[in-house]
Amino acid sequence: MGKAQRKSDRPAPESITPLQTPLQALQNLLSEFNNQGVIIGGIAASLLGAPRYTVDLDAVFLLSTADIPRLIRVAATLGIEPRIANVEAFAQKSRVLLLRHAASGTGIDLSLGVLPFEIEMVERSQVFEVGSLMLRLPTPEDLIILKAVAHRAKDLADIQAIAASHPDLDRSRIRYWVEQFGEVLDLPDLWGNIEKLL
Repeated sequence: MGKAQRKSDRPAPESITPLQTPLQALQNLLSEFNNQGVIIGGIAASLLGAPRYTVDLDAVFLLSTADIPRLIRVAATLGIEPRIANVEAFAQKSRVLLLRHAASGTGIDLSLGVLPFEIEMVERSQVFEVGSLMLRLPTPEDLIILKAVAHRAKDLADIQAIAASHPDLDRSRIRYWVEQFGEVLDLPDLWGNIEKLL
């Protein structure tokens, strides 16, 4: 598990201010599972790249589908509840647990990671201190890889912002994994498209 800690040299982006309470609840949930996971999505992009608006939270947990009932139970003790009916059955099929921070109404999507890249991402993760929050985030390289696979317009913009904030990226790691995903997804030009953004 990554133990590196980074303190942000800038104040918490205004975009995350309304999400501080649900973010703390999500980080507490990660802690309950020995930090076998990492916060991703728009929050990670805002902290590792450029601040941008986001209304929900995303994380990857290295848990199996057998852990879903316990994950739901522990989340409930932290004020995080299912946001759809039959949430457990949906998660068993999709490996995504759709939750909501009850007090704020913030959506929280928990993906159950199993891929070698996801395991590495959690092992390499870092604790990022921003304001009063201590959040477990992926490295900039690993967030870029995730964004490359998602490949929406906002993901490509996030990649550019992360690259601009981190000029000393490990490009060989990014290239290796983006090429691997490009092969699996039958997107042979994926790395070529991402390289231009770095």
